[in-house]
Amino acid sequence: MAIITIEQLPAWLADGRTLAGLDLGDKTIGVAVSDRGFAFAHPRPVIMRKKFSLDAAVLLALLKKENVGAVAIGLPINMDGSEGPRAQKSRAFVRNMAQLSDLPFVFWDERLSTVAAERTLIEMDFSRAKRAGKIDSAAAAFILQGVLDRLQSLDSGDRTELGGQAEPGPNDDA
Repeated sequence: MAIITIEQLPAWLADGRTLAGLDLGDKTIGVAVSDRGFAFAHPRPVIMRKKFSLDAAVLLALLKKENVGAVAIGLPINMDGSEGPRAQKSRAFVRNMAQLSDLPFVFWDERLSTVAAERTLIEMDFSRAKRAGKIDSAAAAFILQGVLDRLQSLDSGDRTELGGQAEPGPNDDA
């Protein structure tokens, strides 16, 4: 398993693969999956967290079913740009997943994604109870849509360097 940059994603998404987005919560894992054209993020039902091994098994089964080639995971950066305990939990989750899967992960700044998702659900007139059950998958869709939009801009010729650590893609010489 590799941690890759946005620019390296296309190499991992060949052969009809999709891209998944994750929003890690304490009680649930929000999941969204792209279409094969990488234009739209589609929320999937949340995964109710129990313990890591069970959560990982359910998640990996879903990712296999959805033909996922890579995963974008929200990184909860503080508003001042620093990383707090929640960001450390996300990084630990990816390290633990690396022992179970070869899928590459890309971190995506998720600041305000839950706020944006909640506003959208409110605008759609979801009750508080219904929002609670959908908020993490809606946030995962916001995270994934941000990644998809960035991929589209890269495809259009905007090659701005995003930085970050990365490992070679599946077709790169190591």
